[in-house]
Amino acid sequence: MQSRGTLLLGRSEVASLLSLEECIEAIERVFRWQGEGRVPAPAILGVKAAVGSLHVKAGFLGTDRSYLVAKLNTNFPANTYQFGLPTIQGVIVICDGENGYPLAVIDSTDVTVKRTAAASAVAAKYLARRGSSVATICGCGKQGHAQLRALHTVLPLTKAYAFDRDERAAGGFATVLAAELKLEIESVRDLGHAIRESDVCVTCTPSRQFFVRREDVSPGTFIAAVGADDEHKQEIDPALLSSSKVIADSLEQCSTIGDLHHAIAQGLMRKEDAYGELAEVVVGRKAGRITEEEIIVFDSTGVAIEDAIATALVYEKACASNRDTYFAFAV
Repeated sequence: MQSRGTLLLGRSEVASLLSLEECIEAIERVFRWQGEGRVPAPAILGVKAAVGSLHVKAGFLGTDRSYLVAKLNTNFPANTYQFGLPTIQGVIVICDGENGYPLAVIDSTDVTVKRTAAASAVAAKYLARRGSSVATICGCGKQGHAQLRALHTVLPLTKAYAFDRDERAAGGFATVLAAELKLEIESVRDLGHAIRESDVCVTCTPSRQFFVRREDVSPGTFIAAVGADDEHKQEIDPALLSSSKVIADSLEQCSTIGDLHHAIAQGLMRKEDAYGELAEVVVGRKAGRITEEEIIVFDSTGVAIEDAIATALVYEKACASNRDTYFAFAV
């Protein structure tokens, strides 16, 4: 029983407690648990504001110690330019799965960034071609940085292309990560050329119109489509989706808010036409990549089990390090 109160963790504390490598291992583990039927389906709720949105993702972990976890994130795309704030902000509440006690309230930013990148890395591990060495990152904000770092841990990358509508963001991305990862990174304006030259492409933008075109994707490419996490966002040509092997983090979510839902809305696909979910691939129920030529799209809308396991990891490490920032809500 928790007796000291509810642990409070700020952004920098969360970042210090959660490494990207640990997060990748945890995300692979929780997708395996899902494939084994050991975690229930998560839930999601979305609410719109005039120029942004709030979504709530809730999940339950009952494999070791049980936890209930709910993440409340806001998404305001103009924040960086208008207010100097992150696009995505929020908090995560983790409760005891046996009695509901609020164990901790933590800043959600680092968890969201790392678990999203970790999911792409896990998908790439199973779905990209062996020896994939060239990647294109579309969107050079914090998420784009994390995506390339995560890919670099699971693939033998030697080169990356950086694309962003803001050329300064792409240039800064290339300068920082080339030195950090010891990679050749080229900032590009011709996205089509970059994708055609790449083994892997990650899209992590707030775009509302697709920009990855079917004609620009070479046979064998793996695409992680990360940005479309509500029904208005779109990054991938529906014609490309309908001609590719589509693997979702959650078919239910992707068919309503992901890039898959645009292909369904245009009558080019049905939900049943998607190949399956990442959990099925991780657990071995379905094969991942079968041929060197198939184009595979991972539609990643972000699921609550990712937040749950990453938050549980942060909480347990915080407890082990004897943090003392507690608040008693009952007082």
